[in-house]
Amino acid sequence: MELADVLATNKALVKVAKLYRGAQADVLSDLGLHPGQDVLLWMLGQEPGGVTVSEIAARLGVEQPTVTRSLSRLDQGDWFVREPVPGDRRSTRIQLTGKGRAAIPQIEAAWRVLAETATAGLADDQRALLVELLEKVRGNLLTLTAEVD
Repeated sequence: MELADVLATNKALVKVAKLYRGAQADVLSDLGLHPGQDVLLWMLGQEPGGVTVSEIAARLGVEQPTVTRSLSRLDQGDWFVREPVPGDRRSTRIQLTGKGRAAIPQIEAAWRVLAETATAGLADDQRALLVELLEKVRGNLLTLTAEVD
């Protein structure tokens, strides 16, 4: 790859990632959430019976301390409750409150705004190709980092 192509690729990826993260923060701020918290709450919303911290970590592809920190940041918002797991004194089940469940459609609406804004002017096949290409880029970058999904 020529240096001009390297520079153009790096510049485009950094600019898009930065702009998307900023737009995500702006859209989520109306809900009182920060980027990443939306994914955690949405995932909890898919599990009406709740899930343990270790299950959350496995599903999100992060370490348990990361989940614990994220939950601590959300703790003051009355988004979820912690309940003991019968028969396992070390585990805690995390379950959304009514407020948390009510936020799920709002989170999905925020994601829709982000996706539609980011892909405005693209045809459906171009959107599908964009996702395919971004997943390819992601897969390539995974060879340089330990991050999972």
